[in-house]
Amino acid sequence: MVSSVHEDKVSELESNSPVQSTTSTPGRLGKRKRGKEDGNGSSRTPKLLPRVERTNTLPIADFIEAYVPRPSLKFTITDHSSSADNSTATTTTKKGSTTLSETYTLEIHSAASIPSADFQACFNLIELTSSNDYGNSSIGWSPSKKRKEMKLPDMRYMVLKKQEESKSERTSNAESTKGNGTSQEAKDIALGFLSFMVTYEDGKEVIYCYEIHLAPAMQGKGVGKRMMDLYEEIGRRVGLEKAMLTVFKANAVASRFYERLGYEVDEYSPQPRKLRNGTIKEPDYVILSKPLNNVVEPQKKSDAE
Repeated sequence: MVSSVHEDKVSELESNSPVQSTTSTPGRLGKRKRGKEDGNGSSRTPKLLPRVERTNTLPIADFIEAYVPRPSLKFTITDHSSSADNSTATTTTKKGSTTLSETYTLEIHSAASIPSADFQACFNLIELTSSNDYGNSSIGWSPSKKRKEMKLPDMRYMVLKKQEESKSERTSNAESTKGNGTSQEAKDIALGFLSFMVTYEDGKEVIYCYEIHLAPAMQGKGVGKRMMDLYEEIGRRVGLEKAMLTVFKANAVASRFYERLGYEVDEYSPQPRKLRNGTIKEPDYVILSKPLNNVVEPQKKSDAE
């Protein structure tokens, strides 16, 4: 499963966040610059906050209105199959095969606004797809530390769900699916998510992908690329310099996925270390980045509708 991690961010944020965590990885701790401060204590006309801080103070509704292209929040996946369930729009071709069309939505949340059921579903996806990768790395797997990281104040979420049916569709499908366990509640479960943060990395304003995970049924359908495209577009609209993420070296599938999207090893990715006994210690993760060129202006309210 495609996944990325950013555990080394947590220790840096502890001093500036009410959410505490002890998670850390070797690397560039303490280098984050939180913007300029007036150290003389004088009362001056308030200055405009730096871009990162200004963005992170926005309520989630204002963030969506300013930086999230609404058309990207809904898409349809068309597939060919010999059978279809009752919750899927279908058409039959002249050759007799069945075309399946399913519509999905991406919901944008903050760490504070994400519903508890969605938060738990996101955590379950991490545990399902990546707990082994964490456990086999120098970071280790700690459910409690991961939950704390997921609740960092500036964290935002892109949650994938199947589009909610209309009332008439729900009634029709309820009649046709009696006895097989299918319910509207099951369709409200998060099928994937991408978590990200507008932040600083070595003094640069960036958007950082903490996690991206998809349920097995959603993999191989181009959904991961759609989510990454939206993630990068948000970074462009905010006006950030680059998109970044961390990936385990052992996750070859994820590495190839990011390479196809144009990500390269970042200049600040950790380098091998020579130990006192002469042994070379290779880091088990790598930091990747991608420049966000052609920065666009935030959309106006009329454009967001």
